[in-house]
Amino acid sequence: MPEPATTFAVIAIDHITIRSAQSFEEVRRKLEASVPQLDPGIVASLSEGDQIRAKDYGEHGPKLSIFAQRNHGALLQIAGQARNALQYEIGNPLTASTMTRHRLAAALYAPLRVVLYEDEQGRGVFEYDRPSSFFSQFGDERVAGVGRDLDKELEAALLGAAG
Repeated sequence: MPEPATTFAVIAIDHITIRSAQSFEEVRRKLEASVPQLDPGIVASLSEGDQIRAKDYGEHGPKLSIFAQRNHGALLQIAGQARNALQYEIGNPLTASTMTRHRLAAALYAPLRVVLYEDEQGRGVFEYDRPSSFFSQFGDERVAGVGRDLDKELEAALLGAAG
């Protein structure tokens, strides 16, 4: 049996920081009010190949949804330093399938990850990597174009929450 093959590539990533003048809690509230939790029913429908539901979701569903949230700040309790810091997985299952149908490896970055944390003054700060900067590595314009669309959608959602 042949040995596994490993390849290596270095890619440039655009890292974005959005600092809000508002409190962490206010930014969190606004984000969670404007970006809904993912409807688990849509995932089931897509997995079953329900094209009618997928079309309806694409036309009437949210552009972005919160897939998951992790409390990273609570993990610092082990060091006696609990902080307000949340990691979000944000995306759209239809958007993900648009990319992965062309390049399955794009699933590595779908959904997108965003961290919201509280700075020393109690204000909310978002950090994330610009989607187009990592989706462009696949050398497929169909994937890179979706990454550029996600750049705009994610930035608008985060700026709206931070503003």
